[in-house]
Amino acid sequence: MRRLLMLLAVIAGAAAREPVLGGPCEGCEAVFEGRPAQPGSSARIAPPGEPGEPLLLEGRVTTLAGAPAAGIIVYAYHTDHTGVYPPAPGLTGAARRHGRLRAWAVTDAQGRYRFTTIRPGAYPGENIPAHVHLHVLEPGRGTYYIDDVHFADDPLLTPGQRRQLPGRGGSGIAQPARGPDGLWRVSRDIVLGLNIPGYPR
Repeated sequence: MRRLLMLLAVIAGAAAREPVLGGPCEGCEAVFEGRPAQPGSSARIAPPGEPGEPLLLEGRVTTLAGAPAAGIIVYAYHTDHTGVYPPAPGLTGAARRHGRLRAWAVTDAQGRYRFTTIRPGAYPGENIPAHVHLHVLEPGRGTYYIDDVHFADDPLLTPGQRRQLPGRGGSGIAQPARGPDGLWRVSRDIVLGLNIPGYPR
């Protein structure tokens, strides 16, 4: 009986997941896998001592009308400094492909979120700029991916690539600034539903 109740709880939890919005999304289900029950507005992606240049990624989430959006979950993941998604024991499915450098933050009353991490590396042997993947989870509405964070100072980010970015959730091109402490800082604001096909109004 106890096992049956546990199984029903798992099924109910899976059924309660928000739907994927914005068209096909390979790996979008990873936003649910390993998500903390109560994430904070600030989270760490790369653990202390992770090789690479330290990076602070932060931003503000707003509605289409420009109001701050509290309680929105932002999911981020990226490669290590060599451009590889490092494996993590115990991860399965899409989460395994995302690797161990992943985290969730929930926006505060002003719509702000923050991730402490490292600058990711570009994929080895490819001309794809370094980037941080971002997904949004709006509780009770849906989840969807938005434009990756790209670094404006990345020589691999060509004018043609900039023009091809669809602007899902707003522009993902961020201008890095490095402080005297060696910490890189970038800002990525997010507009909920902007350029997301099928987004419920």
